Amino acid sequence: MVKTIIVPAAASAAAFVAGLLGAVAPATAVGSGAAASSAGSAPASQTLRSPDRHISVTLRAAGGKLTYAIARDGKPVLQASDLGMRLEGADLSSGLSVLTSSAPRAIEDHYRMAVGKRRDITYRANEQSWTVQNPRRQKMDIVFRVSDDGVAFRYIIADPSLPHKKLIQETTSFAMPSGALAWLQPMSVAQTGWSNTNPSYEEHYRMAIPVGTKSPTEAGWVFPALFKTGADWLAISEADMNGSYQASRLAPDSSGGRYRIGNPMPAEVYTNGKLLAETDGTLTTPWRLIALGSLATVTNSTLGTDLAAPAIAFDQDKIKPGHASWSWAILKDDSIVYDVQKRFIDYAADMHWDYTLIDVNWDRNIGYDKIRELADYAAKKNVGLILWYNSSGDWNKTEYTPKSKLLTHEQRAQEFKRLSDIGVKGLKIDFFGGDGQSFIAYYNDILRDAADAGLLINFHGATLPRGWARTWPNLMTMEAIRGFEFTTFEQKDQDAMPTHAAMLPFTRNLFDPMDFTPMVFGDIPNIKRASTNGFELATSVLYLSGIQHFAETPQGMATAPDYVKHFLQELPRSWDDSRYVDGYPGRYAVIARRAGDTWYIAGINATESDKTLMLDLSFAGNKQGVIITDGDSARSFIQRGVAAGKKTAVTVKPHGGFVIQL
Repeated sequence: MVKTIIVPAAASAAAFVAGLLGAVAPATAVGSGAAASSAGSAPASQTLRSPDRHISVTLRAAGGKLTYAIARDGKPVLQASDLGMRLEGADLSSGLSVLTSSAPRAIEDHYRMAVGKRRDITYRANEQSWTVQNPRRQKMDIVFRVSDDGVAFRYIIADPSLPHKKLIQETTSFAMPSGALAWLQPMSVAQTGWSNTNPSYEEHYRMAIPVGTKSPTEAGWVFPALFKTGADWLAISEADMNGSYQASRLAPDSSGGRYRIGNPMPAEVYTNGKLLAETDGTLTTPWRLIALGSLATVTNSTLGTDLAAPAIAFDQDKIKPGHASWSWAILKDDSIVYDVQKRFIDYAADMHWDYTLIDVNWDRNIGYDKIRELADYAAKKNVGLILWYNSSGDWNKTEYTPKSKLLTHEQRAQEFKRLSDIGVKGLKIDFFGGDGQSFIAYYNDILRDAADAGLLINFHGATLPRGWARTWPNLMTMEAIRGFEFTTFEQKDQDAMPTHAAMLPFTRNLFDPMDFTPMVFGDIPNIKRASTNGFELATSVLYLSGIQHFAETPQGMATAPDYVKHFLQELPRSWDDSRYVDGYPGRYAVIARRAGDTWYIAGINATESDKTLMLDLSFAGNKQGVIITDGDSARSFIQRGVAAGKKTAVTVKPHGGFVIQL
């Protein structure tokens, strides 16, 4: 539900804004009854402020260029940055004049999330739009929103003189102040990697690098992109991907700290599909969003879902976040046989978990008839089955099956009905081919058809969700991360895991669910673990995923004390609230989450030294509870009592961690 306060007249707008919102401060009149500025005329600017007046975005038209700049409490956060679009037959990036601007309006949106940082969310922002035209009188609208935690904008091109709109390049940029630092993940090059499965957002982050550092790959940098300038942090991403537009990224060259919107590589298309947006109707871009403020403000932000499309209708009884057992993480392909999967169903039931994920080649090794038997067996134990599928047609060289069964609506309708009739609860769909418009449409089509069949979805080898968990309540989680499985392949990934893990609450997992598939207490074949058991346990709370697929096997779980097992048996499936407690990207992270009246606080230390934290847990009131953390060795636990307070001391071992339950 969206509630908007709209100011209908320019004369009343000024009084309303000055007296009530404090939202708009014109430097030189633009639109709303004022004379339109033109290319080459005196500069014109207008400022839109957040409801709390701390954040301002200033739009400026000068010399035919349109730019925006962002300040917080009067101090520049983002310097003058470019706006514009280039379409086939229409350059809307230069020679621009401002025709009109709308009266500002207050946006208020209340919505509920099944999967995310908090269940009930309210989004408030001030919105204003500007209509611009080029020398050929071709028009474009730019809509800005400013909330207390950031800025968002999008382009809308509906000009009837452009009946066919084919995107060539969006010219949006983000100009960082000198001296700023960046935490960025390179985008892998299309058609590289195992069986040509890249890109899948599965690289390591470059941490605290100077802005302007060129990407090590020609594909650029992925969203969310994190920056620090002075005391302010910024996270740049996008939201509202309905399949009509490609997924974007930051271009590889950011000379002078000016980051630009980049496009997918030519190979990133569904077979014979389009790379970039193209339509005979209105061309609307996703929202470009910039969460900004203190690290706490950015980490607590929900802009990634605030700006997503509202939820589709879906049977609420079938939206069931949960926890899952999963054999493949450690036991790999050979475990996908009937007897092993039956044991993992028993394991899920013993752990009070909701699902068992049966991975690759189940159709060959087990078969549909035996899967039906397993589904019936699991149902008697209150466990649901999730089955793996290969999304791929011919865009990579993968041979895992079932393959090429989901490529068309007709195929999906038939397969999804078959699974639903068997009693399967959801699908894990793997090996997508990139971010072209045709692939983003493919994701949306799968989600729509799965929703019609009442099936839950987990995408792997996939793009960033960009707010889909709000729009599609049946989307439980997505990978789009160099997750646990990589730490089982090579020691170098295991060794890098602690710092990588301490990045994720501030980047990949910032707005969207993430299927990292965490947590192991026992051994990983041929790998020396880099983390303690306390660290591993903490990830069960630290990471947000609608279905948390735990990597640990029954044998590894048997090494944990009963109080750890009980903690995992009773761990909530979803959260009513979440908040940043302490942390620094790549070094350590402490996040609190609430379910009902109980708070769960999880922390990890990615550094090589003991770290003593003085945590302010007063938000939990006067509650008392327990802390589970590392014992004398990396594979042991201890449990003791703890009380909430403004100064709660916790010492965390190197590559260690803890959970607190209050």
